[in-house]
Amino acid sequence: MAERTHEAESTSGDPPDAWLGLGSNMGHRAGMLARALDALAAQEGLELLATSSVYETDPVGVTDQPEFLNMVARFRCTLSPEGLLHAMRVVERQLGRVRVRRWGPRTIDIDLLLLGELEIATAELTVPHPELTKRQFVLVPLAEIAPDLPLPGGHSAAEMADMNSGAVRRIGALEEVLRREG
Repeated sequence: MAERTHEAESTSGDPPDAWLGLGSNMGHRAGMLARALDALAAQEGLELLATSSVYETDPVGVTDQPEFLNMVARFRCTLSPEGLLHAMRVVERQLGRVRVRRWGPRTIDIDLLLLGELEIATAELTVPHPELTKRQFVLVPLAEIAPDLPLPGGHSAAEMADMNSGAVRRIGALEEVLRREG
């Protein structure tokens, strides 16, 4: 398994950081998160820098499905935005992701939240993620590892996150959750 840290440092002058949201609500959820992180870290052009704890969250959109495990990861990225999106989609397919129903159950979901300070709006990719500031299941883990990270709208991750949200429950570091879920 790729080494994971919980530090968030400034990387001024370095390649941009890619902030990814990961979620799973099918199969061995924690195992899917771990496999996704490992597969992403194995991609040329991606270096895993930090991960949040794992949070159990209520489904959004389609609510008649199992709860999700969610987390956020920070990668140093030398890929183009399109190359990063392609790498994310390859990992999702490798882990059995099939896009059948919007907001439906999934083995793994990987969302590009931020890519440095880039703003992108194409048919395939929008960065920052258009729902970033509305999703506590992303904001809470993001605030855990990067509380001062500026988000669209001028607020920091910590200012946007509701750390007392009952719908986003911290259940531990990924390694702990993997041990508990066997």
